[in-house]
Order: sequence, then structure tokens, then C-alpha cells
Amino acid sequence: MNFGFYIILVAQFLSALADNALLFAAIALLTELNAPSWHTPMLQQFFVFSYILLAPFVGTFADAYPKGRVMFISNSIKLLGCFAMLAGVNPLYAYGIVGFGAAAYSPAKYGILTEYLPADKLVAANAWMEGATVLAIILGAIIGGVLLNPALLPSLVDYLPILAGFDVAKFAIIFIIGLYISAAIFNLFIPKTAPDHKPKQRDPISLVRDFWHSFMQLWRDPLGEVSLAVTTLFWGAGATLRLVVLSWAVLVLKFDMQQATQLTATVAVGIAIGAVIAGRYVKLNDAIRVIPAGIIMGLVVISMVFVTNPIVAGILLAIIGILGGFFVVPMNALLQHRGHLLMGAGHSIAVQNFNENLSILIMLGLYALMDHAHWSIHAINIVFGVFISVSMLIIQIHYRHINPKHHA
Repeated sequence: MNFGFYIILVAQFLSALADNALLFAAIALLTELNAPSWHTPMLQQFFVFSYILLAPFVGTFADAYPKGRVMFISNSIKLLGCFAMLAGVNPLYAYGIVGFGAAAYSPAKYGILTEYLPADKLVAANAWMEGATVLAIILGAIIGGVLLNPALLPSLVDYLPILAGFDVAKFAIIFIIGLYISAAIFNLFIPKTAPDHKPKQRDPISLVRDFWHSFMQLWRDPLGEVSLAVTTLFWGAGATLRLVVLSWAVLVLKFDMQQATQLTATVAVGIAIGAVIAGRYVKLNDAIRVIPAGIIMGLVVISMVFVTNPIVAGILLAIIGILGGFFVVPMNALLQHRGHLLMGAGHSIAVQNFNENLSILIMLGLYALMDHAHWSIHAINIVFGVFISVSMLIIQIHYRHINPKHHA
């Protein structure tokens, strides 16, 4: 890999690190404002809504301009959301602004790889990019927890008196703003590439029609349908699980926010391990055979209701992550392969983003409703785990029905 690729990689890592740390800072800000507990899942809903609303357009935006410039503009929008939080804007709306920037950032960070690198280096480049993203998830949770440690801010005020007027959550947001600024600086040094292709028609109606055609084409393809269904459910479940674990750790394990955020990082570590195992032992043609790992993952989620020991909790969450990484990585690869064959990578990424974030929106909404109805965290855990296992079982049975010769 040449030097330009590593600039792209560092820019992506810093932006993803800030995204993940900001979630925990925004949750802490809601707590300081005495917001109802069901506002926490709503927080991420406001974030992913941008992905859904902008899905037909962000791919076109990324293709029409140099990707480095698109990434810089997107990071600037994320910064605007952070400043809105500091200015007292409702965290839900401010986090939605950050989501707007993230939605525009996503197709650019993957699209630039195809423009900048030769085809024989794309697999390795994607592996680096995914590794950097997982590392950002892990460190984002850890940094978020450290920044929210009540003892940290008073110890820093002696050295930086300007911080005396800030509370813990806003101090964390200031630090995260520094991460976004760092990412934006690296964006400026990303090698300029010629846009892969500029759309012939840019009017909204044509773009929506083109997106809808791609959407239906992928869902009608047998392998595309199964891989899209699995990844859609997985990322919706994953986003919800992160918040369920936070609440569970606080209520059941009596953790503070710092400890709870660090506990969620064990899931990301597990995903990384599962991804490595899948990459080594699962071939693309055998991707469908990993679906039972999703069924088992749901059962492990249910088993969390019996856990009160932090060490056992960490082990279980790591197992959940390993199972998740093991089955979602082959499914992602299969989906990208089918999308490339059917309609082109850019369109398939837009369709995948739309479906996955719609799933996140719905599942977080259901979690918010259960929390608003004062369901116990154990009841939510059980419903959540049963849903994962049953959904994956239905997908497996459905694929066997439409492909009787293939035994998944």
C-alpha cells in the first residue's frame, strides 16, 4: 500500500473514533438533562434516520466530486452537530445533524478505494478499513467511558482553568470535536481522484427511481435476498444490543457509565475475532452455511438474564461478538459480490445502507417503546434474543425452500 492509502485509513479511523465516542457523550448529556430513559434509543434513531432519508442521494453526491472533498464536507457537518450540542440544542436533533454528515461520509470512504487503488489491492484495503473501524468502535467505547469519568474533569481544571465552566458531558464533546477536526485535516491531504462517474440525471425523481430499481433487483435475487436479510437484521440487532447492554450493566451489574461503555467494547473485540475466523475458514460459496451461528447468537443473548458476574458477562458478550462477526462477514461479502454483479457496487452499498439503517430505526423504536412501557431489562433481553434466533431460523428455512439442493 502506498502512503496515500494510509492517509485515507487514518482519516476514516479518526472520524469513526469520534462517531463512537460521541454516542456515549450524547447519552451522558441526556442523563444530565434528566431526559426520560426511552430518549436513549431515540438518540440513535435520529442518527440513522439520515441514512434512510438520504440513501438515494448520497451515492450520487459522492460520485460527482473528489471523494476527499466529500469526506471533508461530511466531517464539517458532523462538527456542526457537536457545536449544536454545546450550544444547548436538544441532543436528539444535534445528533441527527451528525447522522446527516455520517450518511454522506459512508459512500465516499468506500468509493475512494476503487478510484485510488488497483483491483488486486481492494480486498486487502477493505480488510484494513474494516479493521480500523472495529478498532475505532472499541477505542470509542473506552475513550467515551474515560471522558465521562466524574473524577477526570476536576483533575484537569487545575491545569486548564477554562474547563471550570463545563460539565462532564460537554467536556467530552469538546474532546470529540478535536477528533473530528483532526480527521478533517487528514481529509485535506487525501489524494485527489477523478470522480468514478457523474450521473447523467441529477433530478431527485430520477435518483429515487434508480434507487428503487436497485432495491427491488437485490431483494428479488435469491442470494441477494438472503444476504441482505441477514445483514439487515444483524446491524439492527447490533445497534440495539449496544444500548441494551449499557442499561443491563447499569441496572444488573451496578456499573457506572464508564464501566458500562467499556463492557460494550467486548462485543466489538468478539466481532473482530469472529471476522478473522470467517475470513480464514469460510469461502464465499459457503457463506449461506454460517446462518446457524446467528441462531446460536440469539440464544446466548437470552442467557444474559442469568448472569450477575461481570467476568461471565464479559465472556458472554465476547461470544456474542464472535458469533456475530463469524456470520456477518461472509454475508457482507456475498452481498457485495451479488450487488457488484447485478447493479454495481455503489448502488448496492446505498441499498444495503438503507435496509440496515431502516432495521436499526425500527428495532431501536421497539426498544424505546418497551422501555417507555417500563418493561424489565430481563424481559427486553429475552424478547431481543428470541427475535434474533427466530428470524435467522426463518431465513434459513426460506432459503432451503427456494434452493432445495443447497443444504445450509
